[in-house]
Amino acid sequence: MTGLGAISLGTLVLAALLAGVSKTAVSGVGALSVALFAAVLPAKESTGALLPLLLVGDALAVRAYRRHANWHALLRLLPSVAAGILLGVAFVARADDTAVRRTIGALLLTMVLHHLWQRVRERRVPSPHLPSPRPPSPHPRALLFGLVAGFATMVANAGGPAMSLYLLTSGFSVPGFLGTGAWFFLIVNAVKLPFSAGLGLIAPGALALDAALAPAVIAGAALGRACVQRIDQALFARLVLAFTALSSLNLLI
Repeated sequence: MTGLGAISLGTLVLAALLAGVSKTAVSGVGALSVALFAAVLPAKESTGALLPLLLVGDALAVRAYRRHANWHALLRLLPSVAAGILLGVAFVARADDTAVRRTIGALLLTMVLHHLWQRVRERRVPSPHLPSPRPPSPHPRALLFGLVAGFATMVANAGGPAMSLYLLTSGFSVPGFLGTGAWFFLIVNAVKLPFSAGLGLIAPGALALDAALAPAVIAGAALGRACVQRIDQALFARLVLAFTALSSLNLLI
């Protein structure tokens, strides 16, 4: 912390605040936290420093939305997510940061474009209500999203966009979206913790920084919970898609 200037510290505080907002409101905002941390800290070190803060946000989100989780959807995803995490561990141990970021960005942007193409093809009429949740497919769709989410979250804490698209295209309501996502990331980020430590991504100095930034995550989570009650579901869906697209482009740069 002593080696960081005022602008850098301010950037990290903003990133922590957005991480809290992403956990209790618009999940796509979380990718901005990833980008801001990577702008201040070295790429791999930034993922390890951000992970404990994400766990703080996950715990707050579960506390707020625990009753709205769809465990059927979670259980379908977890096996492929676990495989994605293991692939991510192997990749982080060997990969170049730029190649990793661009691969994830390309995958996520492809998913966004595919979803938009489906909406145009089906000529859906905009509605203030999302459709009733469709049963998550156990076949290629769930497998693909699970693998990408697991791989991306291990490599760059960037699993949020893939998970958001999966939940969005499954037609969850806002509470169901947030509750299922909250439990998903609490479980997944807890599983990632020993792997990240084993890879040397979590340094003792980063834990001190996390302790200082944790209040900003808590404040962001409270802000997000207050705001989400004022967002209708159609706007929520558009925001998720917009932030996912922006996050994908950021990873590609």
